[in-house]
Amino acid sequence: MVGGVLAVTSSFRTTLAADLARVEGRATVLASPWGDLEYLAGGAEGPWVLLVHGAGGGYDLGELMAEILLGEGFRWIAPSRFGYLGSEVPEGATPDTQADAYAWLLDGLGVDEVAVVALSAGGASGLLFALLHPERVSSLTLVSAGVTRVGAPEQDDADWKGRMLVRLFSADFPYWVVTSLFQDRFIELMGADREVAAGLTPEEARWVERLMESMRPASLRSRGALFDNLAPPAGERIAGIQAPTLVIHGEDDRLQLFENARFAEATIPGARLLSFETGGHLVAITEQPTVREAVGRHITDHWRANR
Repeated sequence: MVGGVLAVTSSFRTTLAADLARVEGRATVLASPWGDLEYLAGGAEGPWVLLVHGAGGGYDLGELMAEILLGEGFRWIAPSRFGYLGSEVPEGATPDTQADAYAWLLDGLGVDEVAVVALSAGGASGLLFALLHPERVSSLTLVSAGVTRVGAPEQDDADWKGRMLVRLFSADFPYWVVTSLFQDRFIELMGADREVAAGLTPEEARWVERLMESMRPASLRSRGALFDNLAPPAGERIAGIQAPTLVIHGEDDRLQLFENARFAEATIPGARLLSFETGGHLVAITEQPTVREAVGRHITDHWRANR
């Protein structure tokens, strides 16, 4: 018994040390009007893409988004949103001020225009960036994104999942235990049914492993997860968005319900919906080749149209 406890403790400490080393010193931290703002940039050529990560993320999840959704031929900027890794949560922070922080960051980098790709809880600030700074956005892509409050009975369960994720991100050990020993349960909390978890191919399972890894150390993301859980969605305001918009969503998403996608399609002028029957909140992984092709085409077509 004692030996098992010691082995678990040793494994956790080794993983935590590696995770801390993985996120230390890789990104750039700037002193912004909203406190420290962290970002990572990559890619050698092509359209500029602003990658807006979901809950539990940071610039490292943005980097993973680039691998899953973009591939080669794009330059990208992945900020850590408020409360994630090296980015502070300013007093009175809202998705609106987060959107303004994106504009400030682009100014500092000398980037006039970007395609925006927003994932999950990154939907609110991604949408508001497109609304408040339309001259900076060539196109908008929403991937399993939160858009509005859904009045369906399933919303209570989705809210419960969100609260449980906030609790998991409050400390490193619980997150490590759940994602190491109870992966299927964590995938359920992430909005994908057990059937989705059971049907993952080896390649998809590796992507999911990397997704869970990109959300460690959990304690460095706890303030951001709490901010996301309390932040208001963009809601009806998105009717003013001018950017060409692609909405990608799984019909069986249990975290950001499919009604979010329907609402975005119906409310954003000219928005186009690409939906999948299965995949849940992991649809970007379970349908990765199709999703990547659609995202790349949407970005490239509208980037060229503006040149």
